[in-house]
Amino acid sequence: MKFVLAPDSFKESMTAMQVADSMEKGLKRVFADCEIVKVPMADGGEGTVQSLVDATGGERVHVTVTGPQHTPVQAEFGLLGDGKTAVIEIASASGIGYTTPKNRNPLTATSYGTGELIKHALDRGVRKIIIGLGGSATNDGGQGMACALGVVFTDSAGKDVELGGGFLDKIAHINTQGIDPRIAETEFLIACDVTNPLIGPNGASAVFGPQKGASSDMVKTLDNNLHHYAKQIEHSLGIKIAEIEGGGAAGGLGAGFIAFTSAQLQKGVDIVINYTDLISKIKGADAVFTGEGGIDFQTKFGKTPYGVAQAVKKVSPRIPVIAIAGCVGDDIESLYDENFTAIFGILRKVCTLEEALEQGQAGVASTTENIARLLKLGIEKA
Repeated sequence: MKFVLAPDSFKESMTAMQVADSMEKGLKRVFADCEIVKVPMADGGEGTVQSLVDATGGERVHVTVTGPQHTPVQAEFGLLGDGKTAVIEIASASGIGYTTPKNRNPLTATSYGTGELIKHALDRGVRKIIIGLGGSATNDGGQGMACALGVVFTDSAGKDVELGGGFLDKIAHINTQGIDPRIAETEFLIACDVTNPLIGPNGASAVFGPQKGASSDMVKTLDNNLHHYAKQIEHSLGIKIAEIEGGGAAGGLGAGFIAFTSAQLQKGVDIVINYTDLISKIKGADAVFTGEGGIDFQTKFGKTPYGVAQAVKKVSPRIPVIAIAGCVGDDIESLYDENFTAIFGILRKVCTLEEALEQGQAGVASTTENIARLLKLGIEKA
C-alpha cells in the first residue's frame, strides 16, 4: 500500500509536516509495512516557508529587517533545497502581527522590510523568489519594498517622500535607475489567492484597510493615494497597475511587485504543488490524505485541500482523496463534486479551543487510524 500525505498546517496547532507525521502514525498502526510519502503543503499564506523548506530539505534563514512600524523586527525567509530558490512570506517582515489593534496605522505602515528581506535572499545567491502575499499591516502599494530595493520616490520639490500609504499622494517623480540590478535577473512568483484590484470599492483600501486599522475617512484617503500612485507609475514606467486582478493583495504589494519586478501572479497552492513535485509523487498511490485546520464550502476557492484534490484528479480520479480537519464547517457537500472522497473532523469530544489545539496531533493520528481500519476492511472484503 502506498499513501501520499499532503496536508496544510493546522493554524496555531501543527505545521504541515507535523500533521503528516501524525497521519503516518495512524496509518502505521494498521498498515505497518505501507509506503508513506509525506509532502507538506501550503497555499501561499502562513506556513508556506516551513512547508517548502520541509518538502525540499532546505533551511530557514533569520535576519533583522525594518518592521511595518519602522522599528527592527526579526524576520525569516526559506532557502529551498536547490540552494537557488527562496520563499518569503510578506507577514514575516511587514505583517499585522507586529501591531496591536490600538496602534495599527496603515497611513504610516511600510513594506520596507519586505524589500530588505528580498535583498538578504539575493545576497545568498538566489535568483528565483516565491512570495506569499497575505497578513500585511501595510497599505502602501509596495512603495516601501521598492525603496529598499533602490527605487527613489520624490515630491515636487525633489525631496524623498515619506514611507507609508498616507504619503503616496506626494509622489511627483519615480526614479528606478538605482534599483538593485539583481532584480532584473531574478524570477518572482507571487502566490496570490485574491482577485481584488489595487483601487476602487473592491480594492486594497476598501476591502482590507479596516482590518489594518483604517477608519472610513482613512479608507478614502488611502484609496485616493493609491489612485495617484498608480497614475505616477503609469506615467514614469508605462505600467498600468490600477485594475490588475490581485493587485490589491497585501495592501497593494501585488501591484507593487508587478510594477518593480518581473513578477507573475499565481495561485499559491499551484506554486507549492509545482515545487513539491506533488503530481509525480501521487502516481501509484492507493490513497491521498490532505487537510487543514478548517474545511468548509470555501475550501474549493483555492485552499490547499482543494488544490491537492485537483492534483490527484489529474493523475487518476480513481485514487481516493481523504481530507482531515480540525473543524468541518458548513456546506461541505459541494466538495464531493470536486474529487473529495471523504472528509473527517478530528475532535473526539467537546472541548475548549485551547484543548483542541493542544491535542491536535493525537486527534489526527487517531482519526487517520480509524480511516485506515475502514480501508483495510474494504481490502479484506474485496
